Amino acid sequence: MKLINADCIEAMKAMPDNSVDSIVTDPPYELGFMGKSWDASGIAFNIEVWQEALRVIKPGGHLIAFSGSRTYHRMAVAIEDAGFQIRDQIMWVYGSGFPKSHDVSKAIDKNNGETGRLLKFTNWMRTTGLKAKQLDEATGTNMGGHYLTTASQPAIPTVELWGKIRPLIADVPEWVDELVDRIEAEREVVGSKKSGIGTAFGDGEWASGQAQDVDITAPATAAAQQWDGWGTALKPAHEPMVLARKPLEGTVANNVLTFGTGGLNIDGSRVGSEVMPASTGEALSNGKHGDKVWDTPEKTGRFPANFIHDGSDEVVALFPDTKAATSRSRKANRSPFSTGDGEDEESVIYPDSGSAARFFYCAKASKRDRNEGLDGFEVKETQGGGGRPLENYGQDEESQRLKQAASAFGAVKAARANTHPTVKPTTLMQYLVRLVTPPNGTVLDPFMGSGSTGKACAYEGFDFIGIDQSAEYVAIAQARIDFALADKSDELPL
Repeated sequence: MKLINADCIEAMKAMPDNSVDSIVTDPPYELGFMGKSWDASGIAFNIEVWQEALRVIKPGGHLIAFSGSRTYHRMAVAIEDAGFQIRDQIMWVYGSGFPKSHDVSKAIDKNNGETGRLLKFTNWMRTTGLKAKQLDEATGTNMGGHYLTTASQPAIPTVELWGKIRPLIADVPEWVDELVDRIEAEREVVGSKKSGIGTAFGDGEWASGQAQDVDITAPATAAAQQWDGWGTALKPAHEPMVLARKPLEGTVANNVLTFGTGGLNIDGSRVGSEVMPASTGEALSNGKHGDKVWDTPEKTGRFPANFIHDGSDEVVALFPDTKAATSRSRKANRSPFSTGDGEDEESVIYPDSGSAARFFYCAKASKRDRNEGLDGFEVKETQGGGGRPLENYGQDEESQRLKQAASAFGAVKAARANTHPTVKPTTLMQYLVRLVTPPNGTVLDPFMGSGSTGKACAYEGFDFIGIDQSAEYVAIAQARIDFALADKSDELPL
C-alpha cells in the first residue's frame, strides 16, 4: 500500500509505464460542492490526467471513474480523448438524494413581483461605505458580500439581520426599510405535508428514509400564482461511473495471458447468494462439432449488471416482483461441459422470488464506515447539512430551504474525524475493485480522498497506490486503510 501526497499528474508522471492493473477512482464532480475549491478546478476534465492514467495502466486494464449526472459527459469525453475505450456506464442509484430545486413561485413572491429590487438594495448599500467584513461581524454570517454585490447572488437581509446592520448607517431612506420589510411576501399556510423520503439530518448524520412535516403555502402575488408548482432541478438519485479500458494488445486471450488484464471478474462479482441453476443448451449441428448438447454449471448469484442501488424503500418500490424461470436441474455428477450423455432430472421451479431490486445493492457510507480507524484524530464538530454551520447558509431560496431542513431535524452537531464530504461506501468500492482487478493486482486511485478505494483493496487483498493533494485526507486515508488491514488479519466481519 503506497499513499502519495502530491498533485496526481505529477505523481503519475513518476510511475513506470504499464505498472498498475486497474484504476478505480472518485474524481471531483466539478460542481463546487459545499464551496470546496478542489471540486471546481476542472481537473476531472483535463485530458492530461487521463493520458497519464492510460500510460501507467496495463494494456486491457479497466478504469472506473465516478462523476456527477450534470458533468459526466465532459469527464467521459476527456477519458475517451486520452485514448481509453469507453466500455459501459455503471449507475449507482439511491433514494436519499436531497433536491436542490429553486421554487419559482416563492422566488417571485420574494420579489413581490418587482424585478431588480435586489440590485436596487445592493447598489444603495455600497454608497454607505460599509465593507463585507463589517457586515459579517455585525450579523454573524458570511452574507456581507451578497449585500454589496452587483453581479453574483445579490441579497436583501432579513428583518432580523437588518436590525443588526441598520445602527451602522447614519441615514437610511424610507424606501430601504420598505424593501427589507417586504423581503418576502406573506404566503398563506394552507396545509402541511410530509417532506417525503429524502436526505434528512439526524443523529449527527444525513440519512435516508426520514420525513418531516412541512408547510404548504399559497402564492401571494398574481405572478407567483402563474408559476406555482414550478422548480429548477430534479432530486438527485444516481451517480454515473464510466467503465473504460486501455486498448488490448492483440486478442483478449493474448492480452490476458501476457498482462493479466482485459477481462472482468464476472463470477467473482455475482450479486446475491441464491444459486442459479445449471442451464441446458441446444444441440449444435454444424459439421465441426457434431450433434452435442452443452450446458453451464450452477452459479451462485446473479450476473453483475451496470446498475447498483442503495436499497432504499424509494428505489426498491420501482421494481416489480419476479420469479426465476422454470428450469431443469442436472445430475450432480455431470461435467460442466457435457456431451449430452445422461438424463435430465424432472422439471422444477426454483424457489427464487421477490423484488428484482434484490439483485443489485450497496448502501451509502455509514458513520462507522467513515470513521473506522480514526481513533486519536481530531474530532471536528459541524452543524447543519453537509457540515455547514447554520449561520453560514446564504439568503437565497435554496440555501434557506436547506437551512430550514437542517434546523427542522435538530441541527445536531456531528462529531467527525473523517472530514471528507463525499465518502464512498467501502462495500461499493470492494465490489468495483473486485470486478476489474486480477488476483494480487495493483489498483491506482489518483483522486484518493479519504481512502475508501484503498480500504476496499485492503479487504480484497489487492495492492494499492493512492494519490491526493490534501495532506489531511492522506493521513485519514492511511489510518482507515491500516484499520482494514488489521481488521482483515483478525478475520473480523466488515
